[in-house]
Amino acid sequence: MIKERLKDLISLSIERAKAAGELKIGEVPEIVLERPKEKIFGDWATNVAMVLASEAKLSSLDIARTILKYLDDKQHFLTKVEVAGAGFINFFLSNRWLSEVLKEVDALREGYGRSNLGQGQKVQIEFVSANPVGPMHVGHGRWAAVGDTLANIMVALGYEVTREFYINDYGTQMNIFGKSVAVRYCQLLGRDISFPEDGYRGEYIRDIAREIVEDDGDKYLNLSEEEREELFRKRAYVQVLEHMKKVLYDMGVDFDVWFSESDLHRSGAVNTTVRELRKRDNVYERDGALWLETTTFGDDKDRVLIRESGEPTYFAADIAYHKNKFERGFEKVINLWGADHHGYVPRMKAAIKALGYPEDVLEVIIGQLVNLYKGGEPVRMSKRTGEMVTLEELLQEVGRDAARYFFLTRSTDSPLDFDIELAKRQSTENPVYYVQYAHARICSIMDFAREKGITPLPASEVDLELLVHESELDLMRKLAEFGEVVERAALQCTPHILTRYAEDLASLFHVFYTQCRVISEDRDLTQARLTLTRCTQIILRNVLNLLGVSAPRKM
Repeated sequence: MIKERLKDLISLSIERAKAAGELKIGEVPEIVLERPKEKIFGDWATNVAMVLASEAKLSSLDIARTILKYLDDKQHFLTKVEVAGAGFINFFLSNRWLSEVLKEVDALREGYGRSNLGQGQKVQIEFVSANPVGPMHVGHGRWAAVGDTLANIMVALGYEVTREFYINDYGTQMNIFGKSVAVRYCQLLGRDISFPEDGYRGEYIRDIAREIVEDDGDKYLNLSEEEREELFRKRAYVQVLEHMKKVLYDMGVDFDVWFSESDLHRSGAVNTTVRELRKRDNVYERDGALWLETTTFGDDKDRVLIRESGEPTYFAADIAYHKNKFERGFEKVINLWGADHHGYVPRMKAAIKALGYPEDVLEVIIGQLVNLYKGGEPVRMSKRTGEMVTLEELLQEVGRDAARYFFLTRSTDSPLDFDIELAKRQSTENPVYYVQYAHARICSIMDFAREKGITPLPASEVDLELLVHESELDLMRKLAEFGEVVERAALQCTPHILTRYAEDLASLFHVFYTQCRVISEDRDLTQARLTLTRCTQIILRNVLNLLGVSAPRKM
């Protein structure tokens, strides 16, 4: 990538200035390059002169001029380098370099934007992890899209990624769930029995009970209350979990591991983890309970591991779960949690440190809520049930592509407004339609060229320096950014920046298409523009694949 070449060029220039005695410094610092917000400031800029000013005991302007003095661009990738402001160095790339970008895209195709940045590092991404006691809501859909796309991106960069769903199938909520289904089952069969005050009252509970009645009739009516509740807890749990898997599959999300919380307790892993924390002298007893000294590791107060009743807390199970993750060899663990878990992050990081692991092996992404709208009006209830709109209903209404794309249009730390009508609209106002339309338009152009008897040549056989129109150069620059955007999305856990990139690329292509006739009487220019068009098609397809969204040939 040109970014790495530029870094090497700047570092070599500083080394030369240092050898000549014009820069009295120790080690050459890491070169940081950023893209200026305005084109007039070039394609790349660095503040390295300001970084060196204190050590070199020179003004940043003098240092910048010295770096320029020793800059040797033998490959002529730069048309201009200038010093700006207090010592920024701005670099302007040549058209020749942009031509090289097209050759690379054309040669690598689906491999363009991929790299071995991760070097096989084992990463686990745990996301969605909805309680198996009812249907998933649209917030779960957002985490599914974010987690799955982040996994796609990291796989593309050479990480070994495992997608994992943690099933909260242990404890009080599961018992209440079983009781709720059992009572509805009895009511459907004519028993006059009151519904528990703390029961799950959703219509889906009645649906589950009705399925059991349809399958087995009154077979379980004469069981004891305890037997019936235990039976239905297990049976209904399986039904809900299978339904979750189907909905997620319909959204294009396929987990590698479904990890059961109950297995942690059955295997003794929770008790083993507590014993290990005892050995490390990180626990103490108070008021009949066992506490973990999380304040020692940065938490605002200590946390209970074992209640007075002798039952482990959810926190204890969560610590055991994370210990299990690291025992499975994961070098990096990424959790996607809802906004209500914000306060849970410091205690979890404290627990990781209490177990002897470095804090940075765990990264937690906190996501904000999804607000549904339809025609500008808030939508809070399902028309079918009068309850919340489920992820399944949303997918049925707008489809997988629109759902995934819209869930990825905002940073996870911002609430997301999801307009159902906009997501269904077949117009350029709809961002996913806009991007997919650009890809379909390109397919149409390439088909038209073949109908005209024009066979597009490989980029290496085309005179790409004919591409000098501003819209052509802008489009090529945007294509060149793709690899950097993918890396940033992975390193910063910000997959939403890919939707912004896709829309920018589509927009620049539409401008190019409007201003430059692709197929003309000029044979060489036609081949050059077909190459640019084909490279845009490749990158649009690559970014849509990472997002888990289709790249249609026709619309």
